[in-house]
Parts: sequence; C-alpha cells; structure tokens
Amino acid sequence: MSTTTGSRPTRRLVVVVRADPVICGHSGEARNLAEAALDRGFDEVRIVTWPIDVLQRSGLPLKPLDTLLPYREGIVVERPEPVGDYKVVDGRYIAGLTGRLVELFTDGVPTVAMSLYLSPHAFVVADAARIARATGLPVDVTTVAEAVGSDVTNVVRACVERDEFGAAAQVLTAYLEHDVCLAVSEYTRDLVVVEAEAIDARHGTRFAERIRERVAISYPAVDVGAYVRRDDEETARVLAARGLTDGGYVLFLSRLAHAKGVDDLIEAYARSEAARQVDLVVAGTGPQAAALREQAAASAVAGRIRFLDDVDDDEKPHLMAGAAAFALPSKPRPEFVETFGIALVEKMLSGGGPVITTDTGGIPEAVGDSALIVPTGDPDSLAAAIDRAVLGMSDDERADLADRARLHALQFDRGTVLDRILERVAALRTPAAV
Repeated sequence: MSTTTGSRPTRRLVVVVRADPVICGHSGEARNLAEAALDRGFDEVRIVTWPIDVLQRSGLPLKPLDTLLPYREGIVVERPEPVGDYKVVDGRYIAGLTGRLVELFTDGVPTVAMSLYLSPHAFVVADAARIARATGLPVDVTTVAEAVGSDVTNVVRACVERDEFGAAAQVLTAYLEHDVCLAVSEYTRDLVVVEAEAIDARHGTRFAERIRERVAISYPAVDVGAYVRRDDEETARVLAARGLTDGGYVLFLSRLAHAKGVDDLIEAYARSEAARQVDLVVAGTGPQAAALREQAAASAVAGRIRFLDDVDDDEKPHLMAGAAAFALPSKPRPEFVETFGIALVEKMLSGGGPVITTDTGGIPEAVGDSALIVPTGDPDSLAAAIDRAVLGMSDDERADLADRARLHALQFDRGTVLDRILERVAALRTPAAV
C-alpha cells in the first residue's frame, strides 16, 4: 500500500522497530524519523513492527491503547502477521517481518531501511536485503542499523559471559552487514567495542576492529518542536486536570524498572527537606510498578507520592515544564544501562526546573553541563540535589541552567539527525572521486 494517491513512490523510508504502544524512547524516535522523512521529501514512509497482541504478551511496558497519538498522514504502520501455524515452533513473526520487507525491497523503489535495536530487527533487515538481492528482481535499498546499549547488555554481553560465540557473532555480523552502522552515543559504541574485543580475544575474530572503522554516532531523534512550542495556557490546563500546581512537584517520567533508580528516588525524596513543600510524581509503567508502589506506601511521606500510569505523549511536555525538578537517577544494571536518556532531552527542551540525574552510560552526552549530577545508588546525595533544585537555587540560577539545557538539547532535533543519516547514505551512493 502506497502513501501516495495512486502514483508510484519515488523515495521510501522503512523503519523496523518496537513501535507504539511500547514505552521506550526509541519507539518515539521511530515516529520522529518517520515524520522528519516526510518533511525531507520522502513520499512513502513505513514503520514495520510487531502485532499488538504479540507486544501485549511480551511483558514489555505498554501505553494504554486509547492514549496513543495517531501517526501523521503519510506514515503507514505495518504489523505483519506470522507465517506458518503451530507446527512452526518459533520465528513465525520474524518470518512475517522478513517476508514483508522482501516485498518492499524488490519493487524497485529507492529505499532506506533502518533497524532500531539490533536483536532481532537488524537480523530481519539484513536477511531481507540478502534475500531480495538473490531474487534477481530490481533492488535499490540502503540499510542502516542503529545499536542501543541493551543490544549489548542484554544480548552480546550475556553471550560473552556464557561463552556462546555463535549467538554473539550473529548479532555483530548482522550489524556489520548493514551499509551504515550507527550507535546512539559514544558510550554505546565503546560498549560494543569492549564486548567485541572480548570475543576477538577468545576466538581470534576481528569484530572490534571493524566496529571501530565503521560505526558512527547518531544521537536519538527528538521532536524538538513539540517541546519548545509548548503553550503555557495548555500547560496550566493539563496540570489542573491532574490536580498539580506549577512548581509543586518533583517528576520522574520513564519506565518503572530497576535500572531507572526510582527506588533510590523514593528513598531520597522521603529524606529531603523539599518533601515538606512539593510532591513526588512518578509517571510510567514497567516491571517494578507494584514493588515501587509498596515502597512508597510504606514511606513516611506516602501521602505526597503520586503514581501516574496513563500519561500520553501530548501531556509529557506540560508535566515536565511544570515540575520543580525532574529526576532520573539511573544506575547500571546487568540487563540495562542508560545509553543516552531521551526523556532527559525532552525535559531540557520543555523548560521548568532542573534535571537531576547520574553520569551513567550515555547520560553525560544527553545532558552536557546543564544538569545536577549525583552518584548512582546514593539516596543521600540525591536528597541533597532535590533540596538544592527545589529550595536552594535562585531564580537567576534556575533560568541560566534552563537556558543552557535547552541550547544543548536543540542539537538532537529529528530533522538534523535524519539529515546526517541521509548524508551517510548519499555518500555510499556517490562514486568516489578518481
């Protein structure tokens, strides 16, 4: 199905990703890249993702379906059905994704195909491109793979620790098969190199060298306009509807998982002087939701801690702008390390009180010098930072920090990010000067 009105598309972007309703910054990144592609003249844009029922069974944190924002006209979201029946024990949905991509790659339309997350999306794109070229049909596709940290911590590192060479080689080979290889931060690229070096040392391969040569940095694409063009009157309405006041709360807004440090935040908030003046709002869902609610209920300040599990994308800029401070005290975990921090960038664009975070993973690249940094897993330092942000900063200090934060965050605009990716694609298509 074409996004044009009956005419043959001349330029296509395909993004393969865990898209909405998954709660993840890179789900939003896929939407942002798709919309930026429309702005850059692509006349067909597709997001190829998983069926809703598969996501619901997966255990991933999901947004309520009735809060999902519609995609802009011109973006087609495809959720291919599985191939085969119960006799195919596994891989049915991957077969559906791969098959659909083969169909798109063999119709002769110039296509940029981008996979966000390596496992399994890079496998799917690399296989589809290989199969498409083997058909002998006209193929004009350039493949782009973007690695995030959980690709490494959740897959490659686990393979290294268990000495599962084949599975690690599968991930890294599929990554390097793409025409353009990207990582969402310097930290992520370094992390991939470190794990590849461990594989090379054990097995005599050359993955690390090839990754150093080929992988470039492409920070996540953010819809800057949605945050900087925020309307103050609408912010007031959103806060009133939630029973909140401007500057009357400290906000956490992300997945409720161990690595996000919400347990430290609840403990720190209870120890802070600021808890006497502002509430703590914890917005999000995730695997630790029940445990965190229990922790909050047992706290001496239980009556001032609120949980919101139904915040939609339209509300985010307003909740962020109204916060006295925004806290994301991430900490490294075996299963996840914060490789960038998209929510931090969104907060810096929205305005409002200071960002409080840690120097875990790629967070320093996301926030620059415009945040209050605390050690990981340290509720006392976190409590002191909350008090400084809420009680100890002058209006001039807050304004200066907010200005620097917004200036730093503007570089992550989705149009700028996509332009840089397309420059790399164009360089591959342009013959080198002789």
